[in-house]
Amino acid sequence: MEMTPKRGWSWLAARPTGLAEEIASCLGVTLSETNIRRFADGEIHCRFDASMRGADMFIVQTHSGPVNDSIMEQLIMVDAAKRASAHRITAVCPYYGYSRQDRKATGREPITAKLVADLLSAAGVDRVVSVDLHSGQIQGFFDVPVTISPRPRCCWTTCASTGRRPRRHRSGRRPVKVAERYSQLLDTDLALVHKRHPRGTYNEVEAMTWSAW
Repeated sequence: MEMTPKRGWSWLAARPTGLAEEIASCLGVTLSETNIRRFADGEIHCRFDASMRGADMFIVQTHSGPVNDSIMEQLIMVDAAKRASAHRITAVCPYYGYSRQDRKATGREPITAKLVADLLSAAGVDRVVSVDLHSGQIQGFFDVPVTISPRPRCCWTTCASTGRRPRRHRSGRRPVKVAERYSQLLDTDLALVHKRHPRGTYNEVEAMTWSAW
């Protein structure tokens, strides 16, 4: 008798975003209940209702704020799936937390994007899926395969379904190439915003100019 591996999906029951439900609906699969709860001291606990033995697990979790809780919840779900004898575990992180900290800008700084990659690998992830990382070098931080879905493809699907014709705005130096890909794919105008961050400050813009063509 030939055994067919099961396929399970996991989602964040404590903080639903709708993304996992839409993915499951498109693929025609059922979401697995994670039963995430917190103890009085803030510790996170997870327990799957259904058997995960031999299943391909896709654990969907975007690292949105509070980012530390989101990352820890995903790590705990991965560990629970591994100890439940899941055949393969894929961490789906549409937004990868700490991706901006991918290098040392000055001395005595961490490379936290590498730390998050190490945590996912140590937890037992077999593959990571994300959307257009802050920089391509983050893929090299992982010891497991990484699949990146480019944002222009996602944006094209959204605009095609809504019929909208947006104008694309980007700020900073790194995202300019991304904005150019958007502009070419969507056949729309491109506006660039130049901003400078005063040294030692966060989320504060000192000067801003813009141009469009």
